[in-house]
Amino acid sequence: MHIGHNNKHMPGIIGKKVGMTSIYSAAGKMIPCTVIEAGPCVVTQIKTKDGKDGYDAVQIGYMDKKDKHTTKAMQGHFKKASVTPKRFIAEFHGFASDIALGSTITVDSLFTEGENVDVIGTSKGKGFQGVVKRHGFAGVGESTHGQHNRLRAPGSMGASSDPSRVFPGKRLGGRTGGDQRTVGNLEVVKILAEENLILVKGAIPGFNGSTVYIVK
Repeated sequence: MHIGHNNKHMPGIIGKKVGMTSIYSAAGKMIPCTVIEAGPCVVTQIKTKDGKDGYDAVQIGYMDKKDKHTTKAMQGHFKKASVTPKRFIAEFHGFASDIALGSTITVDSLFTEGENVDVIGTSKGKGFQGVVKRHGFAGVGESTHGQHNRLRAPGSMGASSDPSRVFPGKRLGGRTGGDQRTVGNLEVVKILAEENLILVKGAIPGFNGSTVYIVK
């Protein structure tokens, strides 16, 4: 995965959503937080603009993977960095130029409490849904004027003999969720370096256990 992040060249880390909790501030205010297990990640490749890659980026890997589940090509790729195969890899920009191949990136070395970060995740998949759930249609509400089984239907398509088709992009039923979403400017409330945990204020997309990407 390549984290372009709206052309902002900032470093980041790969993590896993643990769940939500709440903590209290010094003033006694309850803060809803999402707990993310971030890293530790290892540097699996360093790309340079002057090299054959043509751009500057750092590829990092997260979570160990068995050799039997890794292709021979990727085994050789990880062997170059002297690291074990990783389940997830992603590229980030903005790391320090002196970062070494095979080095470890931890959450406390990259983030500090009080700063804002962006979190990229995949929203929960909800399958095929109708227009009420997918687009927020209100439905008929009251069963009046002879409505029988059309209370949550989208209504007329607006197409008669001309153009005799439904225009693309019309708000209809369809697959909902399972899309990459970015939540920006989330405050880092607390960092637990020993457990590789970072607590950010608010909610992030995805189910508990899903992979997320945290970008400065």
